Amino acid sequence: MKSSFEWFKRRLSGTHRASSSGQEDALAPIAAQWSSEGYAVLPGFYSDEEIEQAKAAVGQAWAERLPRLVVDDMVALKRLRLVDVDEHARAHHRFKTNDLYMEYEAVRRLGLNARLTPILTRLLGHVPVLCNSLSFEQGSAQDDHIDALFMTPRSPHQLVATWVALEDCHLDAGPLRYYPGSHRIPPYVFSTGSHHVVETEMPHWHAYVNHEVAARGLKPEVFAARKGDVFIWSAYLLHGGSPINDPARTRNSVVFHYYSEGDCVAQGCTLVPYEGGYWMHRPHQPVPGFGEPEAPPLPANARVTGMASA
Repeated sequence: MKSSFEWFKRRLSGTHRASSSGQEDALAPIAAQWSSEGYAVLPGFYSDEEIEQAKAAVGQAWAERLPRLVVDDMVALKRLRLVDVDEHARAHHRFKTNDLYMEYEAVRRLGLNARLTPILTRLLGHVPVLCNSLSFEQGSAQDDHIDALFMTPRSPHQLVATWVALEDCHLDAGPLRYYPGSHRIPPYVFSTGSHHVVETEMPHWHAYVNHEVAARGLKPEVFAARKGDVFIWSAYLLHGGSPINDPARTRNSVVFHYYSEGDCVAQGCTLVPYEGGYWMHRPHQPVPGFGEPEAPPLPANARVTGMASA
């Protein structure tokens, strides 16, 4: 697997001239693991320079403190504007910084680029649209879940995610936990008839998933990432954050999610062409008490799509 990936990475980086059939051949092992396990790992995918530029952009966001930037305080369990985070909370709480891909090129380049976009297109089966980014300085310690619960795609399976390690991840820092093969569990149907979460029914969802995991003999694994590694997973892969055994340790990383171009066009999204795919232009996340959220400036090459007829 790794040798095939390294060959593919060299071809896309320009070391070798790659034909489309050659790229497809190199992608075959990655696609096979994706089909059977629900995830793929791209070891050492990004250079130190690319990673450091993205880390600098996160630092710049906290230094500039633009009023439209939004964070989630994972200790106080509340959403707020980055500019409203006080010094005590900044020093002692864990934060998730939302959607820096819309503001900083160095972050966006980790989400879409000439090497990654063809892989995402193959695994998603459609042209990818980068629709959000989540920047972490520490582990999430998040309960096991599937992304399709909360970001339910319009068309089944047309949502994927990537996790990029911005530093080596120590096992005591709360590494990513995942269940290989869990993407094959049939999605739970809530009382609404939808796969989209109904919060009051989550105990039933957990019971269903726990039963399926046990019945299928699925076991959790942890991703002991090295700086520059990329982990790609299906929207239906069960995953979460391992316990943070040492709160002093960081786990700098960024997560990206992608819908398909077709689903985004059908929903009237504004798309910006970028590196063989698109990124979604939209307002930042709403914060209670602050009215309509602000969007970044609209790029001149943005594609404003119309709602498709039903």
